[in-house]
Amino acid sequence: MLTRRHALLALSAASCARKSADMNSLAERYVKLILAIGHHDPNYVDAYYGPAEWKPAKQPIENLSTEASTLLDAIGQFTGGDLGRQTYLLTQTRAAAARISLLRGEKLSFDREAKALYEVDPPGVSLSEFEAGRAALEKALPGDGPLEDRYAKFDARFAIPADRVDRTFKAAIAEARTRTKKWIPNLPANESFEIEYVKDKSWSAYNWYKGNARSLIQVNIELPIGIDRIIHLACHEGYPGHHVYNALLEARLVKEKGWMEYCVYPLFSPQSLIAEGTADYGASLVIHGEERLAFKRDVLFKEAGLDPALAAEQHQMQKLLRPLRHAPIQAARAYLDGVKTAEETVAYLQRYNLQTKSMAERRLRFFNENRTYIINYSFGEDIVANWVAKTAGEDPAARWKAFTEILSTPRTPANLL
Repeated sequence: MLTRRHALLALSAASCARKSADMNSLAERYVKLILAIGHHDPNYVDAYYGPAEWKPAKQPIENLSTEASTLLDAIGQFTGGDLGRQTYLLTQTRAAAARISLLRGEKLSFDREAKALYEVDPPGVSLSEFEAGRAALEKALPGDGPLEDRYAKFDARFAIPADRVDRTFKAAIAEARTRTKKWIPNLPANESFEIEYVKDKSWSAYNWYKGNARSLIQVNIELPIGIDRIIHLACHEGYPGHHVYNALLEARLVKEKGWMEYCVYPLFSPQSLIAEGTADYGASLVIHGEERLAFKRDVLFKEAGLDPALAAEQHQMQKLLRPLRHAPIQAARAYLDGVKTAEETVAYLQRYNLQTKSMAERRLRFFNENRTYIINYSFGEDIVANWVAKTAGEDPAARWKAFTEILSTPRTPANLL
């Protein structure tokens, strides 16, 4: 005979099951909405490994606007579910509604668009800060001619020969993988990746997540790649960056909890600030300081066929470049708001990001294709770094624990501010 306590427990369990089922139905609607937007924006769906039958036929974009609105209401009115999950769905759906409005022709300023899509106010950095960064580089690279030309000559000494890019990249990603697995030992046992080398892209590298803990990592070899760039790309796209992020979300949220909203990744959404911010921060977390210098000198310089005796000089120069890393955000804001022309933007990137003209032109192409997405890199890294420091202090184990929590639990940018 059931006691009153048993009956109450049974009712509570049934109620939790109903709430989970209701939230799952909202998650399914969210996934289908994201996939439907992908019919109107071929760059929108970055990854999908959910049920094939959820892929909808193309619908008029007006219908999608209505569905986004009704879905937002339904998620907002839901009570009793996991709050982190509900907040994630609300934030992502709100950004999806904004993307639909942009596809329908709505025009927003750079700052308003960034806020609508990524849930943050992008930073403003004064020109005087960039000029101070240039002044430090002027001292480090004395000589005649513009600083941009002097730096280009310096940096060219560390370009990896084309026939050595593959071996150097593989050495970098193998080291990053070993170090990441030391701190995140419970990665899926079957996790794996493939590497391809491509050209004619606006980006330097890309991780295409395929599901079941598998990634395709593409590296753009159209322009020369330097030593620090190769290690950054290995960490950013692989370990503990995008590959690890997606594999952990799939394992812990999709497979363990059945939260299917994570089986789709809309590129122009707050999730990208988390993804890019953790990938950039993770690149410095996994190997930094003197250990980074030693690895470059003892492994990567040799794999690239470069003189290891130059590693310290190159390493110091990378530190001096760091104050200029927000310059692309400022360049994109002025360009997309119509304050500067394409030619002026290329010149700005050459001056304040010390890019070659070819690199600056590729960055301009990125602005044209992805607009305010540029904020997710350096600014996303700042947000993640500040949250980890505030949460974990200086202890390496605590930092890795906090970092792993971001990678594997429901998060929105507002959670980290």
